[in-house]
Amino acid sequence: MLQFINDLPAHVVGIHAIGDVTKDDYEKVLLPRIDALVKEQGEINYLLVLETDVSNFSIAAWWEDLKLGFKNFTKWNRIAIVSDQKGVEWFSDAFRIMIPGKSKGFPLSELQDAVTWVSVHDK
Repeated sequence: MLQFINDLPAHVVGIHAIGDVTKDDYEKVLLPRIDALVKEQGEINYLLVLETDVSNFSIAAWWEDLKLGFKNFTKWNRIAIVSDQKGVEWFSDAFRIMIPGKSKGFPLSELQDAVTWVSVHDK
């Protein structure tokens, strides 16, 4: 399930992933918020707190994630992935070579550092 994280700056979309994540979660929760942010700000600052195993994302959810990335390819400003899964943190650090924005992984114990980092306007 994807849930919004409140108490973030208006220019940051924060999502908390727990349990199973489906295509429906992307279509009803994440995509409308990202589309609105792009329309309002012209860029995306995105915080994902991942407290579920990546195997709990359905194939359709992964497909929606990929489509979201390509649809807004030039709009990504900062992406912070917060997780205690080492593979996820490493992947988010490596992802920065594939997108024009910045991407960084953080352990759950550094959630506040991730919020501070993702909140910076670079453009």
